[in-house]
Amino acid sequence: MKKSLFYGAVMAIVVACGGVKKTQKALNLGDYGQAINTSIENLAKNKSKKSNQDYVLMLEEAFQKNTERELKEIAFLLEDENPAHYETIYRSYVNLRDIQERIRPLLPLPIYDEKRNARFKFNDYQDDLLDSKDELSDHLYDKASNLLKNATSKQDYRKAYDDLVYLEEIDPGFDDTKTKMEEAFAKGQDYVQVHMVNNTDQIVPAKLQEELLNFNTYGLDGQWTQFHANPLPNIRYDYTMELALREINISPEQVNEKEIIKERQVKDGQSYALDREGNVVKDSLGNKIKIDKFKTVQCNFYQFTQFKSARVAGVVNFTDLTTQQALDSYPLSSEFIFEHVYANYDGDKRALDNDLVKLLGLASVPFPSNEQMVYDAGEDLKSRLKSILVRQRFN
Repeated sequence: MKKSLFYGAVMAIVVACGGVKKTQKALNLGDYGQAINTSIENLAKNKSKKSNQDYVLMLEEAFQKNTERELKEIAFLLEDENPAHYETIYRSYVNLRDIQERIRPLLPLPIYDEKRNARFKFNDYQDDLLDSKDELSDHLYDKASNLLKNATSKQDYRKAYDDLVYLEEIDPGFDDTKTKMEEAFAKGQDYVQVHMVNNTDQIVPAKLQEELLNFNTYGLDGQWTQFHANPLPNIRYDYTMELALREINISPEQVNEKEIIKERQVKDGQSYALDREGNVVKDSLGNKIKIDKFKTVQCNFYQFTQFKSARVAGVVNFTDLTTQQALDSYPLSSEFIFEHVYANYDGDKRALDNDLVKLLGLASVPFPSNEQMVYDAGEDLKSRLKSILVRQRFN
């Protein structure tokens, strides 16, 4: 027990030292953000613990150096007067403010050896934050508006949408941002018209066709692609997707029989043990010794296997409606197998293994209809179609 406690204490010291060394290395390399984060995390657990004094000192130093560097960078970018820097300036002020707000609850942070508290010069960034946010908001709005006005591709609309989403995040309700977001989102979509073709001599169950074309159930994450099985009159479609079924094969209903003959030695009463001279053997108390008698039993086991299969195969074709060029083509196939096993017997059931006895409690069942078989094969077809839709890229 003592050894375990000692080992645990040693490991705790090793881990603590490793954390301090990593934080000091980050500080030395100018990775002030990492040094600040690690120090705050450790001090938040126990700021009074003496072993955390190193983190107090490193936090004090990292905070000072990070603030100096960030303010110097902001001043340089402000002098450049380039709108492309507005986001960097705004984020820098946000970061400076957030660091102060994370340190504030920890204060005061005593430095025991120097008999003082760590020094943190906090600044009020409120006005700078508001000014930089206003400049960034105007810039994002103008940039997105110009993209919407002069867009030459769907990518332009998508870039405008991303800028407007960010604008709504930092400055909710700015001008008509939401209206422009809706416009950019609609115009940035790839619209795909879907139709299904049955080139087989079988009837495709209506429920299967409905489910294959119900794209709401596929859980697709693509933000910029919409599939419509029922085209809308006010939408100009960019692509078509043709789901062409070329083959539906359904096997005949089959019942295969297999006979297995099993034999086993089973207990069949008892008899007295005899010696070589034919006399009954007795134990040390004078009791006659009995032994089990065995006999061989046989059973004819008849196993029946009901079997029926359905295979559905086709192809998924994508076409660019603007150029009328074929894009991609993917083979699609699925198979469903119905199999049911049952059995009966003739003879002594004791000769059968347990796994065979279980089958004796089963009986034949009705075969699924052809329509049901095709539908069941289609269930797997849906998952295969989903994988195709996930892989397909238009822009």
